[in-house]
Amino acid sequence: MNDICISCFGRLPDDSPRTGCEACEYSVHTWLRELPRHLVLLADMLTPDTGPARRGGVGRAHAPLPIRLDVLDLTGPGHPVLLADPHGDQTGGIPMTPLLYGWARFLAADYPSVRTDVHGTVHIERCDGALVRTGADVPGLCRWLAAYLPYAATRPWWDDLYEQLEQLLHRVRRLTHTRPVTRAKDAPCPLCSGWSLVERDDELHITCTICPAQLTPDEYDAHRAAVMPALASLALRLATAQQPAA
Repeated sequence: MNDICISCFGRLPDDSPRTGCEACEYSVHTWLRELPRHLVLLADMLTPDTGPARRGGVGRAHAPLPIRLDVLDLTGPGHPVLLADPHGDQTGGIPMTPLLYGWARFLAADYPSVRTDVHGTVHIERCDGALVRTGADVPGLCRWLAAYLPYAATRPWWDDLYEQLEQLLHRVRRLTHTRPVTRAKDAPCPLCSGWSLVERDDELHITCTICPAQLTPDEYDAHRAAVMPALASLALRLATAQQPAA
């Protein structure tokens, strides 16, 4: 049994079978939902912008490539693991589809499969591979992996999955110039009383930007219901007191 999440080193409940906490599992789930949304942008970015016509030389010894290699490195084919690179020629990393497919195959091989033979004997075996019914593309693989995240969060290799998906999404976001939506909350922080609580789309907890406070959505709703009526009443009294007499 583990008492510390191997991804964020947060505290796990006592006697928990998890190796990854609920918050980290939530983050990975949101990453898997987000990755397919970038495909349209990446496809549009595959062809480099030509720009306006120019007179004179541009300093090139040859014509530019008709595609962007950094985008192709993400969307093209490849191996699910990094190959040996003794000469330092490789750049980027593992493309999206091979990385997701590699993890789907690894998870399927680790997942126990239960079957009963004709004699009624129960057999526990390993799966031969991932059966992605909707197709082994990025959306299908993301949905398949998301369905097995509760199991993955109990395995000793959880941190490898977490880290590689996080790095993959960072590579995608650098190209598409996107970032998670962050929303400021209207209730003050319960620890430091600052108006500094924020909510991110890819994080389970609502966090404070000043102190280490973390609230689940339910905890924030309860906190807001407890403090906001009094604050609203105080604001109304102050506004009324500042109004000039008729």
